[in-house]
Amino acid sequence: MALRDVTGAVDFAYLESYTMNDAVVMEEVLHLFQQQCELWTPLLTTSHDGWRDAAHTIKGAAAGIGAGLLAAAAEMAERSEAAGAELRLEKVKTAMNEALHDVAAYLHELQLRSLRG
Repeated sequence: MALRDVTGAVDFAYLESYTMNDAVVMEEVLHLFQQQCELWTPLLTTSHDGWRDAAHTIKGAAAGIGAGLLAAAAEMAERSEAAGAELRLEKVKTAMNEALHDVAAYLHELQLRSLRG
């Protein structure tokens, strides 16, 4: 995986600006995002009472790294009525997978940069 694999699901220019291009901080923030996704993904189903809380948390985590499409999908799910929410939660999962793909590619690039010195 390399930087060329980034799809645009995450606006890394936003993250770089927000972190003042500090690679250590960016890596930490991206790892936190990955952890949040791992923790909250099992709750992204209407069969769990906490699905709105999960969508809300993912919305904030996504906004924090510049994953605007994921943040928007999570907000739509969070605000939706129970009817139709499962489809919206599936859209959240799809957008999350796209963002996680980009995050993995970007983290790989950060690791390569650190090896180059």
